[in-house]
Amino acid sequence: MLLGAGSDSEDVTQEAFVKAYRKLSRYRGESSFRSWLLAIVANETRNLHRSRGRRDGLVLRAAAADPASEIAEDGAVGAVLAGERRAALVRALRQLPVRDREVIVCRFFLDLSEEETVAALGWPRGTVKSRTSRALAKLRGLLDREEVRHG
Repeated sequence: MLLGAGSDSEDVTQEAFVKAYRKLSRYRGESSFRSWLLAIVANETRNLHRSRGRRDGLVLRAAAADPASEIAEDGAVGAVLAGERRAALVRALRQLPVRDREVIVCRFFLDLSEEETVAALGWPRGTVKSRTSRALAKLRGLLDREEVRHG
């Protein structure tokens, strides 16, 4: 889901639709309805990240206390490697500043056009272009460092 809502994506989507319904009278038609709705979903996801940040520390401490619970069974090597790559990407994305993460998710995870990203994030077109370029460069650097660290 947008910006990494993960398993909470259904809750985020439902909350976004409820808010959109309540705010329908505020839709002015300046952008497409899809873009307007995606902006609401993006805001709800940001709210989720704020609350999730408080929980992350507790989850990490619990996992460290019981490392055997992380992997219950030995899967195929390919699945493990794919999981490690996904985990590396998630770690790298989380290291990016929020605005960089938002533009990467909109452009590449949601496959939004530049115009749709402009509308969803409420940024000028030039900002979307430049931030996308810089965010990708930062993400590549983080992934390269991750690969060097873990071989």
